[in-house]
Amino acid sequence: MTILEKINQHKREEVFTSKSITSVDELRSSKYFDRKCNSLKASLMAEGSSGIIAEFKRKSPSKGEINPNVDVEEVTAGYALSGAAGVSVLTDKAFFGGSKNDLIKARSKNPDIPLLRKDFMIDPYQVCEAKAWGADVVLLIAASLTPEKINELGAKAHELGMEVLLEVHNEEELISSPMEYVDIVGVNNRNLKNFNESNFKASLDLSSLIPTDKVKISESCINDPSVIKDLRKSGYQGFLIGESFMKTKDPAAALSTYIIESKG
Repeated sequence: MTILEKINQHKREEVFTSKSITSVDELRSSKYFDRKCNSLKASLMAEGSSGIIAEFKRKSPSKGEINPNVDVEEVTAGYALSGAAGVSVLTDKAFFGGSKNDLIKARSKNPDIPLLRKDFMIDPYQVCEAKAWGADVVLLIAASLTPEKINELGAKAHELGMEVLLEVHNEEELISSPMEYVDIVGVNNRNLKNFNESNFKASLDLSSLIPTDKVKISESCINDPSVIKDLRKSGYQGFLIGESFMKTKDPAAALSTYIIESKG
């Protein structure tokens, strides 16, 4: 069983438990549920945008603990002040050390920046959770979902006023994925079967195949600001980066350096 399969199996159990604890009606009573979402797509397309979606995560299956005791409010506020176009917050606990409270705290501290709920979405219930916790965008991973499920989850996100980031890893996933409810297409450079191997070339190879009406972003393994320059030449407007920032003592300062050097 691959790591992704293990994660999805655990996620099915987790969602079953969550449904038994908190109903959809209770989620809808959240103070964030009726708020108007911030547009990540617009932020990435804005003139002068850094294009960087800065990620908050404490650990990963491949790297283990990255920065386990860091404060989510401090880091995400630093990201916003340093010029991030958006912020990604991991909410998976078992494999990434995240939680719903991380997203809620990030939302409370940063009302105006687009927030992505980074998790393994398999059920419309999780989309409702994301809205209730203050997310503006949900991540749908093509490797984990059927085309029908992508449409179902995407439709639910749009119904709730949220945007959809569809993540693909190869041409097969990109071609087979329905795009009706997709706002942003992300190419993940990391192998999700083992979470270890990286293939930066994946973003370059798939760039011309992504529909022109979708904002395209490159995700993971962007370890040098010079890579962003190459990706921009291929039409990428967004760059999701986490580990390169989170492994430092000051993630916001690391982001600032990336922004300066990627534009230089």
